[in-house]
Amino acid sequence: MATKQLQGVVRGRVQGVFFRASMQREAKRLGVSGWVRNQSDGSVEFVAEGEEDKLRELLSWAGRGPSAARVERVDTRWRGYQGDFVDFRIID
Repeated sequence: MATKQLQGVVRGRVQGVFFRASMQREAKRLGVSGWVRNQSDGSVEFVAEGEEDKLRELLSWAGRGPSAARVERVDTRWRGYQGDFVDFRIID
């Protein structure tokens, strides 16, 4: 599998439901790096890098989120691997 970067915006009820912390835990479990943050419009944005199959697993998880979340949709864009991250962080 190729190493890639996945950028996404998760929309729905995704703030105030531990979405970022849960995504960080899932990303670490999968061994992908990047970041996740809340957006002022109520969405959650993320960038993740790693093996494509692991990124697809993270994307699948993002479509559900933690149990209190109600994900309406995930807008994504695939890009080439940049190698910018050493771990997966929650940023402001």
